[in-house]
Amino acid sequence: MKLKQGSFLWYLYLDKIYCLLSVRNVKALMEYFQLLDVHRKNTLNDVLFFHFLHHVTNLNRPQIMIIFDMLDWNAVGEIGFDQFYMLVCILLSHQNHLEEQFIYRHSRPVFELLDLDGDLRISLDDLKLYNFLFNIKKQELKELYHNFDITGDHRLNYKEFKLFTLFSIDKYQERQKAEKKKQHLLNKTVSKQGALFQSPPVLT
Repeated sequence: MKLKQGSFLWYLYLDKIYCLLSVRNVKALMEYFQLLDVHRKNTLNDVLFFHFLHHVTNLNRPQIMIIFDMLDWNAVGEIGFDQFYMLVCILLSHQNHLEEQFIYRHSRPVFELLDLDGDLRISLDDLKLYNFLFNIKKQELKELYHNFDITGDHRLNYKEFKLFTLFSIDKYQERQKAEKKKQHLLNKTVSKQGALFQSPPVLT
């Protein structure tokens, strides 16, 4: 999934620590939502929702309708601004490769979204269905249920899901540290090479 360059969402900034928008960005998003709400009901129906996501992302129709059904958890056929805001934060976290950070920071709302049956459990099929949003690799999904399904019912309750988010954020932070260390060493090497080329010739 990618945001289309030049679309409205492309210019919103997502905080990399808390994965939330600034107050200014939320205000701009609310005004944008009101423009989309042509029926003036403070909600978006499935048609408006489809055209919005089709305009700002490369998602196909089935994926868009899957997302709509996920957000429309009480099956009223519409979503409000709260769900819209949540979706935008998910899209921006995906675009900025902050999926683990987002799931960790918002584990309860994410869990409730993925709990399609409302039975306080998430199945592997549920996660696979929405994996294009959260970008969890297939091998990681298998490991997730193997390592964190403590009750052995092949589904995750919230405590098990929370453990997974803690494990994921640790791996994410380790990758970040490794990348920073690699970049630091690269910069150091380039700096040394630049100093060698700039050294004045030795006169004999």
